[in-house]
Amino acid sequence: MKTRIRKVAVLGAGVMGSGIAAHLANSGVRALLLDIVPPKAAPGEDTSSKAFRNKFVLGALANMRKQRPSPIVSEQVFTAIEVGNFEDDMARISECDWVIEVVKEDMAVKQALFAKVEQHARKDAIVSSNTSGLSIAGMLQGRGPEFRKHFLVTHFFNPVRYMKLLELVAGPETDPEVVRTIHGFGEAVLGKGIVYGKDTTNFIANRIGVYGMMKTISEMREAEMTVEEVDKIFGPAMGRPKSAVFRTADIVGLDTFIHVAKNCYDTLTQDEKRDTFAIPDFLQKMVEKGLLGDKSGSGFYKKSKGGGGDGEKEILALDLKTLDYRSQNKVRFESLGAAKNVEDVRERVATVMKGQDKAAKFAERVTLDVLAYSSRRIPEIADDIVNIDRGVRWGFGWDLGPFETWDAYGVKAGVARMKELGIQPAAWVEQMLASGRESFYGVQDGRDTYWDIPSKSVKPVQESPRTMRVEYLKRGNKKITGNDSASLWDMGDGVTLLEFHSKMNSIDDDIIAMMNKALDETEKNFQGLVIGNDGANFSAGANIMALLMAAKSDEFEAIRKMAAAFQAANQRMRYSGVPVVTAPFNLTLGGGAEVTMGGNAIQASAELYMGLVEVGVGLIPGGGGNMQLLRNVYGPYASDKDFDPLPFLKKVFLSIGTAKVATSAEEAREAGFLKASDGISANRDFLLMDAKARVLGMAASGFQPPRPTRFRLPGPSGAATIDMMLYDMQLNNQISEHDRKIGQKLAHVLTGGDTSPTALVTEERLLELELEAFLSLTGEAKTQDRLMHMLEKGKPLRN
Repeated sequence: MKTRIRKVAVLGAGVMGSGIAAHLANSGVRALLLDIVPPKAAPGEDTSSKAFRNKFVLGALANMRKQRPSPIVSEQVFTAIEVGNFEDDMARISECDWVIEVVKEDMAVKQALFAKVEQHARKDAIVSSNTSGLSIAGMLQGRGPEFRKHFLVTHFFNPVRYMKLLELVAGPETDPEVVRTIHGFGEAVLGKGIVYGKDTTNFIANRIGVYGMMKTISEMREAEMTVEEVDKIFGPAMGRPKSAVFRTADIVGLDTFIHVAKNCYDTLTQDEKRDTFAIPDFLQKMVEKGLLGDKSGSGFYKKSKGGGGDGEKEILALDLKTLDYRSQNKVRFESLGAAKNVEDVRERVATVMKGQDKAAKFAERVTLDVLAYSSRRIPEIADDIVNIDRGVRWGFGWDLGPFETWDAYGVKAGVARMKELGIQPAAWVEQMLASGRESFYGVQDGRDTYWDIPSKSVKPVQESPRTMRVEYLKRGNKKITGNDSASLWDMGDGVTLLEFHSKMNSIDDDIIAMMNKALDETEKNFQGLVIGNDGANFSAGANIMALLMAAKSDEFEAIRKMAAAFQAANQRMRYSGVPVVTAPFNLTLGGGAEVTMGGNAIQASAELYMGLVEVGVGLIPGGGGNMQLLRNVYGPYASDKDFDPLPFLKKVFLSIGTAKVATSAEEAREAGFLKASDGISANRDFLLMDAKARVLGMAASGFQPPRPTRFRLPGPSGAATIDMMLYDMQLNNQISEHDRKIGQKLAHVLTGGDTSPTALVTEERLLELELEAFLSLTGEAKTQDRLMHMLEKGKPLRN
C-alpha cells in the first residue's frame, strides 16, 4: 500500500460511527471521533465547556463500556480514541490518513459535511461514506477532482467488531490505488471480508438479505406459518443464524429494517420484484405501537414472566393477526427432524428443501425465489456470484450464500423446480447448464473455482495469499497420519499441522495420542508444528462424559492415566526440539486452553474466548492448566526472592476459581493466557498461515526449547491466606461449602503444597499436586451429581 493508514477520523458518533471508531482502536489504529455540538443545553450546563461541546461523543464512549456484546476488545483501546466536535475540531482531520463519514442518511447533511472535509483534509487523504444507499454522484456534488479521486463508499455492518463484511463501492473517478489501499487495510488490519458492490440501492448484502426477509414475510400467511415456525425453518436447519428472520429484525430494530426495505421500494422502480419490498400493514402497525424489537423491549418476540408462577422468564411470540403476544408453540416438522443431525451444511439444507411436509415446501418455495432473484441481480449489483455469496454470508451470517445454496440443492434441479413454481432464473444460468457446467462452484488444482458470467468460463476464486484452510491440504492429499479425532497434515515448507476434528474438537485419548505422534513425526522430518483447525471453535475442552462414567464406576486409575497423559503431552510440546505454535480462535476452553498454553508460542485469532472453566463442573484444571497459567503470570519472577508471590497467585487463583473467560485475544493477554510476545491475527482466514510464518521464523532464528520454570511459593501459609478469603465468601453466602472445598484444593496446588518460600518448586511437582487434586475432586459425590445434572439437561460436558 502506498498510503499507510495510521490515524482515521470518524465523523458521527452514533451506533455505527462509535462502532467503527471502537474497531479501529481494537485494531491498534488511532481514531479521532467527532460529532455535532448539542443544539440545546440542560439547566446549569456550561455551553462553553468541553464536557458539553463533546457531549455526544463522550456519551458514545460511555455507552461502549455498557454495550453487550462489547464493541471493544479491552478497556485499553480507549487510549487510542480521541474526541471532539465538528465546530471546534474539524481542522484536526488534517492529521488523518482516512476520513469516514457516518452521519444520518440525509443527502443535504452529507453534502454540507463533505464541503467542510474538503477544506480541512489532506489532499492525499482517503475519504469515504458509510452510507447504505445514497448515491455517490449525489454525495460528490460540488466536490473537486482530487476529492473525487480519493472518495469511495465503505459500508460496515453492525455490530462492527463482530460482522465480517465490509462492502466497497468505488465512484467513476475513484483512483484504483485508493480501493486497493482500503481493501488491504480492511482485510489485514481490521480483519474484514471485502466485497465489491456497485452504486445501487443498499448495495449487495442488504439488497439480497432484505429481499429474502420480505419474501419470507409475504409468503408466510398463505403458508399459514407462525413467527416461531418461520424462525425454526430458516435458522440452523437452513444454514442460517439462530436469529433467522424475525429475531434478526428484532435485533436490527423494526424501524431500521423498514427504512432499508422502504428505501428499496422507493428507489428501485425498475426492479421486477419491487412490490416485495412494500411494507405490510402489520409491520407499520407494530412501529406505530412502539414494537421496535430489542431497543423497545418487544417486537416479534418479548420476554415475560412465565405463567407457571415460578418466576422464570418466558419468551412470547407475536400473533401477526391480532398483534397480541402468546406462548410459543412447539415447532415440529419431519423435514427439520431429518436435518437435525446432518453436520454437513450443504446436505442439511438439501435435506430440508427436498422434504415433503409443509415446512419443506415453504422453505423450498421461498429459497428458490431468493436464488432466482439473486441470479437476476448480476451485473446490476455485482459482477459475479462470489461477491454476492460473500456479501450475504458475511453480512447476514448465512453459512451458504445464494449460489452455494443453489449448488447444494442442485442447479439443474433448481431450474426445473423454479419453472414448475413459476419462478424465472436469469438467462445466464440456463446458458451455463447448456454449456455442460452443472455447478456454480468447483475445485481445480486444489483451489476453488467459480463460473464467470461474462467470459462464460471457469475462473479461480480470488483470495489473499495469506488465506489457509485445512480443506486445501485435504484436496492436495497432504495427510501424514491420523485417527478418528485428529489428523496430521503437511503444510509445506517444513511445517506440519495438527488438526482436531472430534465433536466440538473436544480433547480425548485419540487427540492425546496424535499430539505425541505429531511430535514424533515433526521432530524427525520437519522444522516445526502448528496446532489449529477449520472448525467453528478451536476446542470447547475435554469431553468428560467418559470421566463421569469412570468416576461412577470407581475407575480412578483410568482417570489418572488419562489426565497424566494429557499433562505429559502438553509438557512435551513445550520442551520439544522443534517450535510448536498453537492457533486458537473462538471457544478455547478448559483442555483447549491447556493445549494452547502448552505450545512455545501462540498465534491467536482476535476473536478468542479463552478460559480455564473446570470449576463450573466441580473440578480444577487437570491437564497442566494451573501450572501453565501460573508460569505465564508469575514465571518471569518465580525464582526471584525479592518478589512477593501472593499478588501473582491471587490473579491466577481468581482467574481459575471464578472460571473467568477472556472475551478477546487482548483480554486473554491481560489475563495471562497469552504472553506479551504472542501474536494476534485480525482476520481468522489468515490465522493458520500466520501461525506457520511464526513457526518458520522461530526455526530460522535458532529455536531452542525454554528452560523449565522453578517457583518460589509460600506453601501452607499462602493456602491459609487464600482460605481466609474463601471463608469470608462462604460466611456471606457467596459460595457454598463445596465451592470452598474446590477453592482449597486449587489453593493447595497454586501455593506449592507442603513447601516453604526458601525452596524452589518444579513444574513436575506442581503437575503432581494438580493431578492429586483433580482425582480427589472426581471422586466427590457433589461433583458427580453436578456433572450428571448437566448431562440430563442436555448441556455439553466440557472442562
